[in-house]
Amino acid sequence: MGKIIRKTLPLEISIGLLLLIFALSFLLSGQIFATTQPDEGKNVYFGMLLVSIAVIIMVMVLWEELLFPVKIKPEQGEVVFRNHRTKLKIQVLIYCVIPAIFGFIYINYAVNHVRFILWAVIATVVPVAARLISGVNNYNDYLKLTEDAITYKNNKKVGSFALNQIQHISLIKDERKVLHKIQLLLTDGNSVTIDLDEMELEPFLDTIDRYITIHYTGLLKEADVSVR
Repeated sequence: MGKIIRKTLPLEISIGLLLLIFALSFLLSGQIFATTQPDEGKNVYFGMLLVSIAVIIMVMVLWEELLFPVKIKPEQGEVVFRNHRTKLKIQVLIYCVIPAIFGFIYINYAVNHVRFILWAVIATVVPVAARLISGVNNYNDYLKLTEDAITYKNNKKVGSFALNQIQHISLIKDERKVLHKIQLLLTDGNSVTIDLDEMELEPFLDTIDRYITIHYTGLLKEADVSVR
């Protein structure tokens, strides 16, 4: 069983926030429709309910720790940090409900086109731009740390380095002191930079920092390098 390294809010608070967002969405979504009166036998309140559901789905895709607490699973002295593939598949699956809802509303209800397009664009584009594209692009990326080696894949960049091939390890951090990149100075004089900030590993950065600090102490340079 994996160890949770980033917990979400307590369940009651998470549910409370979702209910609040749902209620606000329901109240505001009436502006999408050309009328708040029943339209050809269709209940506009049902359409408002569907819009609110779409907004909640958007929030759940963006707020991924709600459904998917960040976990790591150490196995036989190694730890692999990667974009959770099952999580991404589920996110894409539930995301597909959003355009389906807006398509159904457009076909079956009289809408205010400007407001409808604004709501639809926000609900469908924001999750893609903020989460899904990055997740898909980094689907195969990973960082594996063991007692004997460091292995990584970042799109077309890939490498595996035994610890006895590494002369120094530098932890490059940003202005917030958050791990940004790992720089390896090899014994043959070559330098390799592992761009963690490109690999969809943000939830694991603190854990990676601690693992390297504890397990590779003898290889770490005395001072971390900071970047802006």
